[in-house]
Amino acid sequence: MILKPNDLPERELYKLVTGTVVPRPIAWVSSANAQGQTNLAPFSYFTVVSNSPLTMIFSVSHKPDGSRKDTWVNAVETGEFVINIVDEANAPAMNKSATTYPHGVSEFEMAGVTPAPGVVVRAPRVAEAPVSYECKLVQIVEVGGNGVIFGEVHAIHVREDVYDGRYVDIAALRPVGRLAGNSYCRVNDLFELIRE
Repeated sequence: MILKPNDLPERELYKLVTGTVVPRPIAWVSSANAQGQTNLAPFSYFTVVSNSPLTMIFSVSHKPDGSRKDTWVNAVETGEFVINIVDEANAPAMNKSATTYPHGVSEFEMAGVTPAPGVVVRAPRVAEAPVSYECKLVQIVEVGGNGVIFGEVHAIHVREDVYDGRYVDIAALRPVGRLAGNSYCRVNDLFELIRE
């Protein structure tokens, strides 16, 4: 079967891509607007794009009414945000924060997680997250109406049981990946391939 993206309805293309580009890491992005109102939302179109300077990207679509999501608005308004890594313990809270709440409602409160102050940015991080990356906005590239948000990392918070200064303990990190629909995955079946 050969499919051409432009021939598929947008929803069908989305389901095909999110069902085959898996698992996707989740950027659980916390931000605040200029008035200090907080926002917390997960995005699974997310990755690292550079080690030097350490830069990450995530893609933000629009709200159902066509307006920009609060994360996008806050990144433009303040120039900063925090990318929190989702682990198994925080997966239910992350899922609650994915709900579209009215503007001004704090997803931190709705999800039952704790906003903790950053050391470089004013946006709060999720205190319960095993890893948090404090980012300053580098640029936003609009692709098909979505905002691809680039952030340079200026501080990293890592739980002590996750990182010993040299290696990450994946069993302690227990990251969650996004699949399609309501499906997620755990990292619990590892194997190695040695390069020759």
